[in-house]
Amino acid sequence: MHRSMDEPTGGAGLPAARSHPTARAGPPPLAGAGEELPDPAVLGALLRRHGWQRRGGAPGRYGRWTPPGSAGTTSLLVPESAAFPDSGELIEEALLALGRSPDPSARDILVSLTVPSDEIRWWREVPESAAGAAGASGWTEAEELRSAARQVLMAGALAARGRAGYHGARHRRKARAALDDALIGPGAGGRSLTAYVPVDSGRAVAVRLCHALHATREAVDYQRATGGMEAFDSAVAAGVGRELTEALIALVRGSEGAGIDLRWAPAAGAPDGCPARPAPVEFSPGDLPALRAAGARYLRDEPAVQVRLTGAVVRLRRSGPRGAGIVRLRVLAGAEVAHVRVELDEEAYRIAGHAHLVGLPLRVEGRLENRGGFRRLTGASQVAPVQVDEAERDRLMKALQENVDYFEEACAGEEA
Repeated sequence: MHRSMDEPTGGAGLPAARSHPTARAGPPPLAGAGEELPDPAVLGALLRRHGWQRRGGAPGRYGRWTPPGSAGTTSLLVPESAAFPDSGELIEEALLALGRSPDPSARDILVSLTVPSDEIRWWREVPESAAGAAGASGWTEAEELRSAARQVLMAGALAARGRAGYHGARHRRKARAALDDALIGPGAGGRSLTAYVPVDSGRAVAVRLCHALHATREAVDYQRATGGMEAFDSAVAAGVGRELTEALIALVRGSEGAGIDLRWAPAAGAPDGCPARPAPVEFSPGDLPALRAAGARYLRDEPAVQVRLTGAVVRLRRSGPRGAGIVRLRVLAGAEVAHVRVELDEEAYRIAGHAHLVGLPLRVEGRLENRGGFRRLTGASQVAPVQVDEAERDRLMKALQENVDYFEEACAGEEA
């Protein structure tokens, strides 16, 4: 679940969010002593969002709420503002009742109250099995939904870092960090999934994802109507790229249709430039050819990047004791990737070997190619060691000792 974001991505390689906490018996966190109680208006908005029904109460003062489909076994008395003398007591009682409620939405409401979060919900339409009719879902089906949802979140986080038709390995560490506080929880029946993205750390991701999803829907509609791909080119400015098209393909593939719905945190309100209630975005199997064509186009057209980077040599390899060789660098500065592979001529390879021996990083210029996900540097030049402080040098020397087999192999060459 916490595989590095700097490794090549795959269907299950986008672990950007933590699992949803389970409901606990006893008082929820917000009911603890000294904690500031939530705004009654926010609690009311969340109850309404999750399908709770208001069934009476004094207009302008209190409302009695029951969960969706409830026969009246659970109800909450919620004040409409904090101005009344007993508002605090009523809110505390409502939070206690939510913590004990068996309704799945009660847990979701408590999570949203604990950390003001934008909610992103995914769902898939799949043929119902006997298990599905009983409220369960297949293991594979649930894993496919979870993997696709994580890919969508990562695509949004990457787009928030910068616009590109194809990010590859770039920006992944910072994109992952933007999602560290996100929570993911399954919906009823296992056919839906909700992510709670905290406003403080993830609002930029939610905003970019809102724009990108609607731009993707418009570009797909344009392509299906006209056959042209131009709309996908302009959609890059909204955050659309190969990562998002691949995530949507994973979401839709094997289903009869899928969708994504985004709701802003009531406590924070809608961000500037976004509708107060964004419309859900839906995709069908008929959209897959357009999404695949767009992904291939983004991969093909994203240009190489000229960089000057500094990295620690972590591996050296060549076929014999002389000639050119391959060096793997752990990037310290100059490029938003974790590692790069560089082919060096004999002299540059010798410099890299000496730098590795004495624990110094290497500076090199070249073109970061999109082939392999921007993990390969071509046209290397200006190769030189870089002086660092003693603490960093000691750390690099420790890394050398941990990888000594690689270096011995490089020095000796491969046996014929």
